[in-house]
Amino acid sequence: MGHLPSPHETERLPDHSAQFALRDRLRKLLVVARGHHRALVLTHDNPDPDAVASACGLAHLLHECAGVGATAAYGGIIGRAENKAMLKVLHLPIQPVARVEAEKHDLVCLVDTQPEVGNYSLEHTSMPQLVIDHHPARHSSLMAAFHDVGGPAGATSTLVTRYLRAAKLVPGPPLATALFYGIKSDTRDLGREYDPADVECYNWLFPMIDKPSLSRIEHPAVPGRYFAAYARAYERARLHGGGEGVVVDMGDVYVPEIVPEVAEKLVSLEDCRWSLATGAYKGELYLSLRLNDRRVNAGKLVREVCAPLGGSAGGHGAMAGARIPLRGRSSELLAQDVFTSFLRAFHLRPGPGTPLVPLEP
Repeated sequence: MGHLPSPHETERLPDHSAQFALRDRLRKLLVVARGHHRALVLTHDNPDPDAVASACGLAHLLHECAGVGATAAYGGIIGRAENKAMLKVLHLPIQPVARVEAEKHDLVCLVDTQPEVGNYSLEHTSMPQLVIDHHPARHSSLMAAFHDVGGPAGATSTLVTRYLRAAKLVPGPPLATALFYGIKSDTRDLGREYDPADVECYNWLFPMIDKPSLSRIEHPAVPGRYFAAYARAYERARLHGGGEGVVVDMGDVYVPEIVPEVAEKLVSLEDCRWSLATGAYKGELYLSLRLNDRRVNAGKLVREVCAPLGGSAGGHGAMAGARIPLRGRSSELLAQDVFTSFLRAFHLRPGPGTPLVPLEP
């Protein structure tokens, strides 16, 4: 019977042709970077651990190997308790992009997102010169001076870790812990859409991580409104197709990250094929789709549904998300339109559904 790889398993024998190709990609990356004075390494808005770790890792690589000062930055907020704990506990060198926008950066890098997605905060519209992302490649990324998009990898942290290894850079415990947690969280403990490269990097990083810090990140203190948001989500969740799908509109949320967290929790419902959660935050409707059905590509489906509504979307096989500007529209009515589109896409009849938690008589 198969089992998930553990951090203690022996790494695969080296593939010398793959290592040569990786070193060649590293060389090309550094050729693009050298000669610049200052780099901005930008994540998608409201970044998750994989995006944060990737940005810090690439900034470290650029500084150490290309001699380019680099600033890791993000748009939006970091609101989820685990993500806030990650920055606080590890003291990671990343900051809101609003604090660095006025600085002169002649090298713009994107990590864990791509130009065409549009889910990042950058005032000027010039094309990023460097794009690294494990999500499926977008056409615009291929126009960058250097691009490493589409994997194969289950996390962008894996791609960045491979470059650190190829450059013979050993990260200190904070960065190693961040990259390890980025891989761990994005692949759900190497249980979802992982690649052999994820396992190799996971194994390589494990001896270097700060285990007590990782525990503090994974088990943070949470505010009371976190529980209120979950209570509301469970009360509002509706089952469709006899429990095949579950949808919930959470209404106004205190942080956008709670939306994918709830979708992730709901898809664990027994016999559930897919879950969809929505929530409104600062004039936008956030949505998150999770799948237990490999026949459907979450990223493709979310883009097809949200593009006509003016939304920006991203994702891959089993998980995807989007945000749609409200532009004066009611978030409740927009959420219902979104639910109708997804129910039809899954060949289910739109309707009110059945409460996940039976209402008290």
